[in-house]
Order: sequence, then structure tokens, then C-alpha cells
Amino acid sequence: MALGLEDKKAIVAEVSEAAKTALSAVVADSRGVTVSNMTALRKEAREAGVYVRVVRNTLARRAVEGTDFECLTESFVGPTLIAFSNEHPGAAARLLKAFAKTNSKFEVKALAFNGELIPAGDIDRLATLPTYDEAIAKLMSVMQGATSKFVRTLAAVRDQKEQEAA
Repeated sequence: MALGLEDKKAIVAEVSEAAKTALSAVVADSRGVTVSNMTALRKEAREAGVYVRVVRNTLARRAVEGTDFECLTESFVGPTLIAFSNEHPGAAARLLKAFAKTNSKFEVKALAFNGELIPAGDIDRLATLPTYDEAIAKLMSVMQGATSKFVRTLAAVRDQKEQEAA
């Protein structure tokens, strides 16, 4: 189906707006994936705060111009699905990595974070980033461990001083 100029402008504007507010992006090739699987992916993406769109390469190049994701333009070859993480930098990478495990024809091409192009093989750099809640939990665990060690040290010093005084 041919797109009119106004339709193309609308797509570029929509994707560009998503790119401006996104934390990270993932580009993938969804050729050969069934419609039902793509529908399930889009549903999961909405729930995870990830914007997913299949875009023509020329429109994708125009949409990312002047954003941190301009480094992805070389990966806009063949059928292109682009996913922008809006709430957590690793959300799109985690989502598409899990989707690729269950769909052998789905292939991640490249990722971008803070203007840096990340090859598809390094998807774990983003996919394994802890969420905000996970990071807080780790920080609290470290603080709790340090606090208990400090208390034990103080108790040992107190006990030593009491022995010397006696």
C-alpha cells in the first residue's frame, strides 16, 4: 500500500517524538515472524513502556536525525522494527532479547544508548541493567551489610576496652 506524503510526515513525526523522549533504542528484523507473535510482542511492549513500530528505512532515518539514535542509521537495512525504551533503558533490549529466544526468525540488529551504537551481540549490556527497584534493593543490601559490619566493629572495640579496664 502506497503512503501519501502526509502519511509519511505523520509517521516521521510520531517516531521522531518517540525518539526524543526515549532512553534507549533497539533495531530488529522481524521478517518471518507471524502476525499473532507480533501482536503479542506489541502487547508486552505497551505493558513494559516500550514504543514499538515497523518503519520504512528512509522514514526511520529522517525520524532519528538530530537525536541520540542517529548512530542507528546504518542498521536501517531490510525490514526494520524499532523499539524505544521510555521508562527504563534496558526495557526494550530485555523484551526483544526474550522475544528472539522464542522466535528463531526474529533478529536484533543494533542498539543505541546515550548516542553510542551497541552491536547486537552486546545486547546484554542493556538487557541486564537493573531496574530502579532492583538497584535500590542492591544498594540497601550493601548498606545493610556495611552497617552491620560497623556495629560489630564497634562492639569488638567496646569489649576490648572493657577487658583492658578490668
